[in-house]
Amino acid sequence: MFMALEPRRLYRQVADQIRALIDAGELPSGERLPAERELAERFGVSRPTVREALIVLEVEGRVQIRMGSGVYISGSRPTGSQAPSDEDSDGPFEILQARCIIESAIAEEAARCATPAGIAKLDDMLGQMEQSLHVPSKLLASDRGFHTAITDIIGNGALNRFTGFIYDSRMSPYFEKLASHFESAGSWGHALSEHRVIRDAIAAKDPAAAREAMRWHLTESQKRFSESFGEEPTRED
Repeated sequence: MFMALEPRRLYRQVADQIRALIDAGELPSGERLPAERELAERFGVSRPTVREALIVLEVEGRVQIRMGSGVYISGSRPTGSQAPSDEDSDGPFEILQARCIIESAIAEEAARCATPAGIAKLDDMLGQMEQSLHVPSKLLASDRGFHTAITDIIGNGALNRFTGFIYDSRMSPYFEKLASHFESAGSWGHALSEHRVIRDAIAAKDPAAAREAMRWHLTESQKRFSESFGEEPTRED
C-alpha cells in the first residue's frame, strides 16, 4: 500500500502517494490516517517530511487535521480545491533549517560591528513585537523587522535582501497552514524571549554568543512546529 521514496522534494512525493490512494478509494472518506511516526517509517522519511505532506493535503482539502485526534480523509477531490502552485517550492522545515544556518552567521558578524543605532533598531522591533503578541499580522512584520535589522547592522544590501527574501518564503499557503496549528501568543512569547538573548549578545559584541543565540532561536522555532498533531505523545526522532 505504501512504498519507500527516493530523495527529491520528499514531502511532495509523500503527498502525491497519499493523494493517489485517496483517489483510488483505498483511503475512504472519514478514515483516520496512521500516526506520523508510522507513516514516516512506511515511507522511509522523517516525521517533519510527513507533516509537510499532510499540510499540503490539508490546504487542498483532501484531509482534515484535528489537533488532539489525528488526521482524517476528507473524501474525493473537493470542487475548486487549491492545488500546489509550485512543485519545487521549499517546505517549511527546509526554510527554517536554511535560516538557522545563514542567520547564525549573520548574527555573528553583526556582533562584530554593532553600533548604538543598530541596537536601538533591534530594541524598537522588540517593543513592537511585545505590543503585538495577539495580532499575528503585526507580529510577523515585527519579527521580520528584527531579523532584517540584524542584517542592517552589517551594512550589506545583498545580505539584507536575502534575509528578507528567505523570511518571506514562509508566506506560502503551506507554511501559513502549519503556523495556524502551532503558533500562538505563547509560542510567540518564547520567540520574543529568544530574540532578547540575541539582542543582548550582539549588544555585548560577543560573536560566538550571538551565533549560538540565533542558532538556538531558530532550532527552537523548528521544534515548535514539530509537535505532533496530538494523536500520540510527542517523542524525539
